Amino acid sequence: MKTKKLARGAAITALYIAITYFLAPVSFGPIQFRAAEALTVLPIIFPEAVPALFLGVLLANIIGGLGMVDIIGGSLVTLLAAYVTYKNRNNIIAYLSPILFNAFLISIYLHLLFSLPYWLTVLQIGASEAVVVVILGIPLVKYLKQHF
Repeated sequence: MKTKKLARGAAITALYIAITYFLAPVSFGPIQFRAAEALTVLPIIFPEAVPALFLGVLLANIIGGLGMVDIIGGSLVTLLAAYVTYKNRNNIIAYLSPILFNAFLISIYLHLLFSLPYWLTVLQIGASEAVVVVILGIPLVKYLKQHF
């Protein structure tokens, strides 16, 4: 991997962790607003964002308080969403994949951990993810496409 891509991947990982920790009170749990999820659309532009996001979520979830299911589950869901985003970077699926995968898959274990209704959890996680992707992620991608 080229040095520039490696450095960019490391920066994405670090940024994901920093944003998640800085906003920790709203970044974890069944009702969350994880602003760092705006970075989940970066594979549209940067392929190195796929492993970087996986590592960022893994490290951020270590102190998230939900244990191994969130550390492993959340990281794998992010890896899947990032890969699908990268593979579909030229269409709307790139933006929908982090929203849908997080809504439907993260909600499975949040539902089990907190005994919340599954579909309510899907709506809460999906709405939060959609807001972050639309309000922060899409403008971020547009900006980066113009300047990088």
